[in-house]
Amino acid sequence: MAVKRRKRLAGVLRLLFYAGAAAFAASAAYVLWLPDVAPLKRSNPKTTCYVELRRAQAAKRGKKLQIRMQWVPWDRISEHLKHAVFIAEDDMFYQHQGVDWEAVRVAFAKDWEEKRLAYGGSTITQQVARNLYLSPSKNPLRKVKEILVAYKLEKVLGKRRIFELYLNIAEWGKGIFGAEAAAQAYFGKPAADLTVDEAVALAVVLPSPKRWSPAKRGRYVERNMRRVMARMRASGYLPEEEGEPVLPEELSVSSGTLVDETPRTGFGSVSSEASFPAETR
Repeated sequence: MAVKRRKRLAGVLRLLFYAGAAAFAASAAYVLWLPDVAPLKRSNPKTTCYVELRRAQAAKRGKKLQIRMQWVPWDRISEHLKHAVFIAEDDMFYQHQGVDWEAVRVAFAKDWEEKRLAYGGSTITQQVARNLYLSPSKNPLRKVKEILVAYKLEKVLGKRRIFELYLNIAEWGKGIFGAEAAAQAYFGKPAADLTVDEAVALAVVLPSPKRWSPAKRGRYVERNMRRVMARMRASGYLPEEEGEPVLPEELSVSSGTLVDETPRTGFGSVSSEASFPAETR
């Protein structure tokens, strides 16, 4: 009997070993297989993983989601929007190589304190990687892959191209992707014609675009618009005479509750020498 038990135990352990090895191999294959990003140097993406995910989610509910996404080149996007997104989302964009490890450290500390995976510390480059190729999942393996893809994007593409991609694929509301679609949907004008006020409103809702509206602003949007405008002014992107948010008469938030008060990155301390170089690579 003892011999049979030992054999049975050995069989179970062998099975567990093979299962663990297979899981490890599958995880390694998932993380280490990286997409070919070289075509993005000259070709604009027709869709993204986020677009297809939203379509699939709508189809699961028996609905068809209308996608609004219109590509516009860098020089047809308001400078105000570029500056506002840079300050609000990733003011170290031109200093890091795809990942801002200090932002990751701060996000990890917040996640640990709150006992939940809520803060990612993602850079603009990481968000491009996630939007194009991955998903909103908080899975640690997905996060590792996001970092690897971000490094590859930085190596193959220039900063300007990465930023241009982000401004054209970022989710700005239900079925709304990219600056042009957002400008038309919320303000009835092209992205090139956005005012400072409109641009900053669009920038501050990026952390939760399905929750907050740049057109129907509440206290969260108002407060962060003032914060971003102050930082834009301090960084030289906003003349002193410009930049108090034009707020609606009624400040209302449909839920009545403010959440996500600290977005994933960007609303922290601004770099004293934040730059926005005219990168052409």
